[in-house]
Amino acid sequence: MRNQTPVVEFIILGLSDSPHLNLLLFVLLLHTFLLTVMGNVIIVTLTLKDHRLHTPMYFFLRNFAVLEICFTSAIVPRLLHGLLTDRNSVTLPGCFLQLLLVYFLGACMVFHGSVMSFDRYVAICHPLRYGTLMSSRACSQLVLGCWVVSFLINVPPTFIVTLLPFCGPNVINHLYCDTAALLQLSCSDTSHIEVMVFVSTTLILLGSLTFNAVCYIHIISTILRIPSTTGQKKAFSTCSAHLLVVVILYGSGIFRYVRPGQRGVQDFDKIASLLYCVVIPLLNPYIYALRNEQIKAALKDACLRAFSGRLRLS
Repeated sequence: MRNQTPVVEFIILGLSDSPHLNLLLFVLLLHTFLLTVMGNVIIVTLTLKDHRLHTPMYFFLRNFAVLEICFTSAIVPRLLHGLLTDRNSVTLPGCFLQLLLVYFLGACMVFHGSVMSFDRYVAICHPLRYGTLMSSRACSQLVLGCWVVSFLINVPPTFIVTLLPFCGPNVINHLYCDTAALLQLSCSDTSHIEVMVFVSTTLILLGSLTFNAVCYIHIISTILRIPSTTGQKKAFSTCSAHLLVVVILYGSGIFRYVRPGQRGVQDFDKIASLLYCVVIPLLNPYIYALRNEQIKAALKDACLRAFSGRLRLS
């Protein structure tokens, strides 16, 4: 038996070891992070302040924006710090906390996408029952359910990972503390945990994707039965932005996580994670802002009020 020293911290390699490239990446990621937070804060503010946006659809959108702020904040600030330091280390508790937050918030975003699809399904396919089915209490329960179920699903795997012995290499070849990268460093057999994580992730993503697909099959078939072209365009405009977000969210998530044999994260996986964790959250608020007429109208009115207020002060 050889001596084994327990690991007390992990070193996250990040994107690059070139100082000049790290500086460029820092500037790009900082701007991306700020734009992501700003876009989602605007969505949250508009849906709170504008009475026209006090509907279930924008209630779910506001919660989705809050989730995206939390999700990117769990990854990007530490990544930015690593780009400016020669030694990007993280303690074991800090690494396990980030692991829990990433998977918990990611699963919650996926479930929120399904809830938003259900909201559009009820609004278009059962408009007369919409007020009853999507009451304020029902909406709050759906959102709370997303948070609770996501937490309960992700706590057991994370807890099991915290119990694993880490006594060898402590270098994580990834952007953040990820399950596949951590399992590679454990000095015990982790094949059963890999199977459990793969099965749970697959069920979350593919199960919710199937639910979304069923909702949109009914939505599209209902829209196509509307006699007027104007009515079809109006109905589709209420869900087109969300449909685009669903395609991007699930496409990137499935591409990153729903595949066996993730042990040994490669550089290509880091690029895929960068798209999933940084680029996609940046796109979502601006997709809604550009494609949703009510959001654009509310934003225009808010800008006009701010401009007129400055004129009065001057």
